[in-house]
Amino acid sequence: MTLTNTKRRKLDKVPTAHDVAKIAEVSRWTVSRAFRNNASISKATYDRVMAAAKQLGYAPNLIASSLATSKTGLVALLIDDFTNPHKLVMLQELTQALKSKGFDTLLLNTIDPEKTSEALASVRQRQVDATVLVGSQFNDDELLLAAESKAFKKLVIFARRSEHPNTISVCVDDATAMNTIYRYIREKGYVNPLFLAGPQTLTAHLKRKETFLDLWLNATGSLPASIDIGSYDPRLAYNAMLQYSETTSHDQFPDIIVCENDALAIGATDALRYELGMSIPEDIAIVGFDDVPLASSKAYSLTSYKQPIREMSVAVAEFLSSEVDHKQLHAFTGEMVIRQSG
Repeated sequence: MTLTNTKRRKLDKVPTAHDVAKIAEVSRWTVSRAFRNNASISKATYDRVMAAAKQLGYAPNLIASSLATSKTGLVALLIDDFTNPHKLVMLQELTQALKSKGFDTLLLNTIDPEKTSEALASVRQRQVDATVLVGSQFNDDELLLAAESKAFKKLVIFARRSEHPNTISVCVDDATAMNTIYRYIREKGYVNPLFLAGPQTLTAHLKRKETFLDLWLNATGSLPASIDIGSYDPRLAYNAMLQYSETTSHDQFPDIIVCENDALAIGATDALRYELGMSIPEDIAIVGFDDVPLASSKAYSLTSYKQPIREMSVAVAEFLSSEVDHKQLHAFTGEMVIRQSG
């Protein structure tokens, strides 16, 4: 059957809010409200509009809507350390929480710290409603410029701490977390810890290393050994442990390794087992941080401090969807998950 030109034009026509309104027997403005977050219309009317939209294959013009409201409904997520398995957990929870508040997400890979400025420039060009930094190696100078720039409507540092007044940090309370880990280690009777730390940035910072070292120093009078690793990469932690073993005598070797996150703990565990022939926890214990999915596997059975990432993600989404001023820092408390590694 051959379609007439008139019928073909009808099929090719992009459905509009007016078309939806006609079928749903509502005004065009009601259709517009139905597609806004937290629509102020009755459920019956909302369902009728959605049914009509589905029938026509209608979707609102987001560009036109953003011009009218000065909001795009888009949140940029900047992330760098993809070798850290905890980032997948963060992305899953963040995107779900943001979607529940009507936000779509734009993922920007900033794995090269020198590319941070390019990523931030891209964010400005796209006029996103907010920018969330979900990484560990952001250039401190670039972050300060971004925080002081009026081009960024809302700038969130996620799972790290920033005290800049133009940012909001949503993170775990490192002092509480490290106190919990410290008390656990002391109760278990360990006396010679080694601390494995990640990148020691200034603007978006974790206070885990200095908190733990200070706690131990104040209690025992001795400062534990520590190693700074340039990235949360299990391979780098693996190599760092091998290098450490070459310069440390057997009688000075630690009885427990405290890791700033699970990626470092996993790399250290593999080096100790498969290169140094040590048993865990019989020869040496390991404690991680984050409780990534792999931590619960039989291969590692890693004792770890679990961050409440879901609750933290919800806090980000609620902050971005609200016009109410929030405190600069939202600090959350997690919990120890005890397994066989220490």
